[in-house]
Amino acid sequence: MRLVITADTHVPKRARDLPEPLWAEIDAADVVLHAGDWVDVALLDAMRDRARRLVGVYGNNDGPDLRARLPEVARVELAGLRVAVVHETGPSARREQRCAAAYGDCDLLVFGHSHIPWDTVAPGGLRLLNPGSPTDRRRQPHATYLTARVASGRLDRVELHRLPPP
Repeated sequence: MRLVITADTHVPKRARDLPEPLWAEIDAADVVLHAGDWVDVALLDAMRDRARRLVGVYGNNDGPDLRARLPEVARVELAGLRVAVVHETGPSARREQRCAAAYGDCDLLVFGHSHIPWDTVAPGGLRLLNPGSPTDRRRQPHATYLTARVASGRLDRVELHRLPPP
């Protein structure tokens, strides 16, 4: 099962649309995970139209229309992998410990908010992934998103993709 993991898209405030390489990955993926800050419901609709399966949550920049259609936390099982998606996890200090306590029943936690790519493992084995942002790199050298594979309850081939400047 091929995953695309993204967050903090901020369309149309930070970009008019998603970069074409990300759309191509969305078209090819089995599941797309979006960790919030869509900003406009039009992107949610476009992504739902193109993705085979979309799992998304709302973020702090998402208004009532998006909050009415998306949960704060999404939990799914993907080929035996227990996944949670949330926008915010708080400060980076002690993140692994906090997340292990809150999501210890999961194998993978996908989060956003910081626009900073993150890949760590918490006590107990919970993997934490933040894809960064494909449209608003902030202080990062590149705009980014992630891809990964899931098979038999295991996550592998996690790859951070750097996008060219707009």
